[in-house]
Formats: sequence, structure tokens, C-alpha cells
Amino acid sequence: MTEEYDDDFQYNTDSGSEVDDEAISEDDGIAMEQEDTSREVLRETPNLEAKVMTVEDLGREMNEIIDEVSTILRIGRGHCRILLHKFNWNKESLLERYYENPDTDAFLRKAQVLPRKPAPPPLSSVGECEICCNTAPLGGLDCYHWACSCCWQMYLNTKVMEYIQSEAVRSAYQRLKINSFVEGNRLLKWCPAPDCGKALKVEVLVGYSEPRPVKCSCGMRFCFGCAHEWHEPVNCRLLKLWLKKCSDDSETSNWINANTKECPKCQVTIEKDGGCNHMVCKNTACRMEFCWICLGPWEPHGSSWYNCNRYDDTRAKQARDAQELSRANLQRYLHYYNRFMNHQQSLKLENKLYATVKGKMELMQLQSMSWIEVQFLRKAVDVLSECRRTLMYTYAFAYYLKRDNHAEIFEGNQRN
Repeated sequence: MTEEYDDDFQYNTDSGSEVDDEAISEDDGIAMEQEDTSREVLRETPNLEAKVMTVEDLGREMNEIIDEVSTILRIGRGHCRILLHKFNWNKESLLERYYENPDTDAFLRKAQVLPRKPAPPPLSSVGECEICCNTAPLGGLDCYHWACSCCWQMYLNTKVMEYIQSEAVRSAYQRLKINSFVEGNRLLKWCPAPDCGKALKVEVLVGYSEPRPVKCSCGMRFCFGCAHEWHEPVNCRLLKLWLKKCSDDSETSNWINANTKECPKCQVTIEKDGGCNHMVCKNTACRMEFCWICLGPWEPHGSSWYNCNRYDDTRAKQARDAQELSRANLQRYLHYYNRFMNHQQSLKLENKLYATVKGKMELMQLQSMSWIEVQFLRKAVDVLSECRRTLMYTYAFAYYLKRDNHAEIFEGNQRN
């Protein structure tokens, strides 16, 4: 599509419920700000260039970085791994900070890799290490086997791995190290596809507020900013708010709407558990008596226990208006939620469509068509799925739009 976003698209500051307002305020006011979409073209966002890496590739890269930093700083690999993790595996940033004050011990203590007041070793002296032949402070135990700290560390790491007999435990240990490397590195993201196990590396850091898609070799296309499936046109922050709202509110709001009202004085939610319209707030600091029907004070109702005479003073009218507004906000949310979930459910059924198309492709090949000639069917299903996914996320996007002419145009395009 070549249609453009207008400069004046604004997100709705009134999300329709107290839950959303709280969530937005907790999220640094991101959804409350008017984001600059000036002349942004509404077309398919190109994939970000990314390198697909296996667990073995990640292990090699991690070890290369550790070895390089270890050689420069002349410290053990274990300390290097901890340092790099603290610097998000950005070796340039680490080395830049180190060269500001190239005192290794002071640098390690400041980074809390070494204790600020190290305890004296039980047995130590300066001499030649019998393992690496370097002159360094030697440490040992009561058996008088002496070695430098680097050799001790390498020895202990090797022995730990040797004593892990279970291959499953060994693999889990290696996986934890690799996962720490990926999670701490802002240029790496795990592919979220089930059973993929690969990671993607980008050369340019992508901000959380400017999502860009990447595509794994398994076919999964996802957002590098939040590691969720690609969610154009909604951005990562609003998607996070929307998913939280969907998981927290949908069924609860339905039940509250059908079974409860708010006390017109203290706004405590109250459930009617009998046939009488005479309600007494259970909040001990309130105890207001009011009518379930009109939400006005009970005193003017007299003996109308089951029929409300609708005493219509200003406070009762305000309470009813607030109740109606709450219902309207809920209905607005359910409008977008139901359509979002319908498309999500349809996407889950796409596998059946893929199986049907695969059978058709095989049948067409038996009827003298080549493999290349029938690939248009698979491509058509892929495009259909992408369009449905984009349409699904437009409902989350539309929920946070302010009601103005641009929102009307957007929803008109959505219907088409």
C-alpha cells in the first residue's frame, strides 16, 4: 500500500478503563504522548539485515570475545565473562572504560567483580608457576601444590565439566551460558518460534520505539525490538499494554459488568446478592444506603423495596452517568478485543489451510506442472496469513487512537 499516515495521528489518552490509565502511567507516559508519524509511509516494513546463528556459532563468538578481552586485560576468563555481562557484551565500551584508569584490580573492584577488600590467601608467594611458567603470585592448599590464579581457575572449570556425568546436565549448563550471552547482548535476540533454537544478530542497534522486523531461517518473522511476532502497525509499547489488558481484563470485565455496580459514594464494587433494591455499602468507612436501580440515596425511596421511583437528584444522575460511561468503555474494549481474538484464532487454523494447499500442489505436479510452477499457491497462503496478522494488530492500534477524523479514515480502511 502507498497510503500515508497523516501527521496528526494521536494516541488516546483515555484508554477506557482505570486499568489502562494506570498501565500507561507506569510506562513512562509513552502511550499518552503524541508520537511523530509525520509523512510516515504505510507500507510493508523491510526486514532488518540479520545473521542467523546456531548455538555452536554463539558459543564460538562468545569465547572469541572472552579470549580477546582476557588477552588485553590479562585476567581470567571467568572474570572476563562477568565483566562482559555487566557491559552487555559490548567489548568496545568495556575497554574504553578500562583505559580511563588502566588499573586492573581497581577496575575489577569498581565493577564488583572482585571484593573491595579481598581476603588474604591461605598460602601464597611470588614465583614461577609450574603449569604456565609465568612469574606471578602463587596460591595453594595444604598439599603444597602451587599455581597462579589463572591456572587454578582453568583447572577448576575443567574439573567441574569433567564431574558433570549427565549429558543433559552438561548441555543445560552450556545452554545457560549461551542464554546469558544472548540475553545480555543488545545485538542478539532468540528466535521466538517453537523448537527453533537459533538467534539473530544485527549490526545496528534497534530502539524499542522503532520496531523493525527480522526473519529467521526457519521462516519466523518477528520484531527485533520486543522479540514478539511482527506486529505492524502497533508499536512495541502499545502492544505490551494491549496484551497485558487482554490477559487481565476480558473475562473479569465481562463478569463485573454483568454482576456488579459501584457505590455512588466511595466507588467500591458491590455485588447484588438478593432481590431487594435496598443496598448497603460494605465499606466500613462508607456504609451508604442507596438504590440498586438508580444509584441514588435510599431514604427518598420509602417502601419501594422492589420498584424504583427513580429519585433523580444530581448526585444520583452523576452516578448513573459514570456507570454508563464505564459500560460504554467496556463495550468499546470488547469491540476491539473480540475482533483481535477472532483473527488470532483464524491464524491458528492456517496450518489446516497449508496442509490443504500442500495436497493441491502435489496433485498439480502429478498433472504435468513443475515444482516451481505450483509455488504460487504457497506464496498466496503466506501473503494471506501476513495480511490477516496485520489486520489483527490494527485493532490493537485503533484501540489507542484518539477519536478524530484520522481515526475514522483509519477504521474505514480497516473495514475495506
